[in-house]
Amino acid sequence: MADRAAAPRRLAAALTIIFATLMAPGVSAVEPDERLEDPALEARAREISKDLRCLVCQNQSIDDSDAPLARDLRLLVRERLVAGDSNEGVIDYVVSRYSDFVMLKPPFRGSTYALWLGPAAILALGGGALVLFFRRRRTAAPVAPAALDENEQKRLDALLGDEPR
Repeated sequence: MADRAAAPRRLAAALTIIFATLMAPGVSAVEPDERLEDPALEARAREISKDLRCLVCQNQSIDDSDAPLARDLRLLVRERLVAGDSNEGVIDYVVSRYSDFVMLKPPFRGSTYALWLGPAAILALGGGALVLFFRRRRTAAPVAPAALDENEQKRLDALLGDEPR
């Protein structure tokens, strides 16, 4: 009986934890010792960091990643900003060292055509293959089963227990 009374409380606690987790603001991996004293420079660094991909995690920005390489990239971004680079200058510097792959949204240019157009091409090829498959299947003439010869018919009759024809 005590388990029945505790079950709704456990469910409520679990739902509260799930709801709180889903509603929590995005957590940043930026360490306090990385932050710049100038709030304007720090805001610029955070904006740049949100557009750069962590090369270890690959699906997170360096702003969200705890990987050591992401930390190094965050420090590099802040170092370039303190040196006086513009936002574009910092991004160009990082891209020159790590290629367009470091961008979460790479630019549309010759070297990234496959990245941008590849999924659409694969989808189109798959759709075309399905269309061809169903067209050929629909237009194919039905194949009539081959007639049994005399020996096969006798064996079949014997197996089924029928009298020979």
